[in-house]
Amino acid sequence: MKKLIECVPNFSEGRDMGIIDRITQEIEGVDGVKLLDVDPGKATNRTVVTFVGTPDEVLEAAFRAVKKASELIDMSKHKGEHPRMGATDVCPLIPVANITMEEVAQYARKLAERIGTELGIPIYCYEEAAFEPKRRNLANCRSGEYEGLPEKLTKPEWKPDFGPAAFNARTGATAVGARDFLIAYNINLNTTSTRRANSIAFDVREKGRVKREGDPITGKIVKDENGDPVYIPGSLKSVKAIGWFIEEYGVAQISMNLTNISVTPVHIAFDEVCRKADERGIRVTGSELVGLVPKKALIDAGKYFLAKQQRSTGVSEQELIKIAVKSLGLDELKPFDPKEKIIEYLIEDQQGRKLIDMNLQAFADETASESPAPGGGSVAAYVGALGISLATMVANLSSHKRGWDNRWDEFGGWAEKGQRLKDELIFLVDEDTKAFNLIMEAFGLPKGNDKEATMRKEAIQAATKNAIEIPFKVMEAAFKSMEIIDAMVEEGNPASVTDAGVGALCARTAVMGAYLNVKVNSNDLHDRDFVNQILMKGVALVEAAKQKEKEILEKVEAKLNK
Repeated sequence: MKKLIECVPNFSEGRDMGIIDRITQEIEGVDGVKLLDVDPGKATNRTVVTFVGTPDEVLEAAFRAVKKASELIDMSKHKGEHPRMGATDVCPLIPVANITMEEVAQYARKLAERIGTELGIPIYCYEEAAFEPKRRNLANCRSGEYEGLPEKLTKPEWKPDFGPAAFNARTGATAVGARDFLIAYNINLNTTSTRRANSIAFDVREKGRVKREGDPITGKIVKDENGDPVYIPGSLKSVKAIGWFIEEYGVAQISMNLTNISVTPVHIAFDEVCRKADERGIRVTGSELVGLVPKKALIDAGKYFLAKQQRSTGVSEQELIKIAVKSLGLDELKPFDPKEKIIEYLIEDQQGRKLIDMNLQAFADETASESPAPGGGSVAAYVGALGISLATMVANLSSHKRGWDNRWDEFGGWAEKGQRLKDELIFLVDEDTKAFNLIMEAFGLPKGNDKEATMRKEAIQAATKNAIEIPFKVMEAAFKSMEIIDAMVEEGNPASVTDAGVGALCARTAVMGAYLNVKVNSNDLHDRDFVNQILMKGVALVEAAKQKEKEILEKVEAKLNK
């Protein structure tokens, strides 16, 4: 699946929209990146830009934006209310989909090194990208701000992680980091009382509430040896919260910042507020997501609420999101459109027409047309997707079978595995056609001079290797699906055993069909070691799939003859 990261650079210019536009144009000029938001502030003289895309493309867009900012912004003339130390003050990278924080931290360091080396800007790596504990905290990296940089850069303990340990009056310094996704999230209450909303906010937020002697409302504030108030921690980690009244809606809300959704995700925050509100005689009526969210936040919420009902979590992505929206009441105040609120869906809108977006008739017509793609590779992937879909259906039916109530989690687990493989194979339907198109594009490159001819040959070989790897991935995914199909024949609802049997036929076809594509594309690849290895693996998968299909169909026949 496609890896996605978000980048939120803060530029030290919030008044001259001409400069801001020229910086953001650099971002928009990179394919594979989508600019989501530009938020300038006059008082802070600072603009926060948000964009998202695939990792390498995000790094390229970020570098171009930082470079343009270094050319257009003169920090020696900058004034603003927000702490800052450079033309590009901070540049955090954030995992969105199919990528770990560790990977994002490595990408952040890669970006930091390029900025420091090529642009000569002192770079500090912070949060998850930090090389030492004291630099994890952005405030420490930015201490002294721009004005303190000349002295700071002379201290060994503040030598930049990348770039020169020399003051650059025009650009200042930049902090490049990796951090978790922050979600702004409001929970609606059936009260107009800000005081009661604040009480609930203090119950749940990590900071908690001020400790008092005696009466928790009017008692004397307890202070520590430094004279600072002592706080009683709230119940949720990585959560900031306050209560407020929203005149537009006529209700009070708990306004929350979920600063690490891997620690406290949306659904846990919602349920905890429901619990604390109920203790105070108040009801939660719904909630509101401010800005954009990663798809995973709602997928996880949907699974959480289905599990609470002891229902299978192995349902489609669309169904999980629907459950999340209804369970969290995200459509209480206004309609909630996932295509406008989920980052991955906004990116998908850029990708143009896809085979998987077609209906059955259109897909068949497109396949039957005179166009060479989609071809056997895409059809093999789709047949494999149908095979595992049948097994997933059996798992879901089994999880709800009367008398099998205590097995919902067992079959739900199989269904989740099936959904993941189905999604992978569906993704590969379009990837196979893209692989063919890349070969055609490579053959269309100019070959006039020696350099062009060499680049063309390299592009053809790279595209050919990709066109081998994609159908091989189809083979692997389709073969993996046979484990689930086998389990559903043995353990699933007996009334659906033939559905699982048809799934086995589809899976075997997908493996064998994809292997034909591996073979035909292997003929043109010069790397014969790679070809020999993948063909050997392919033959083994084909034989294993044939044997597994035979075993599954024998079990189906045995059950039918009982």
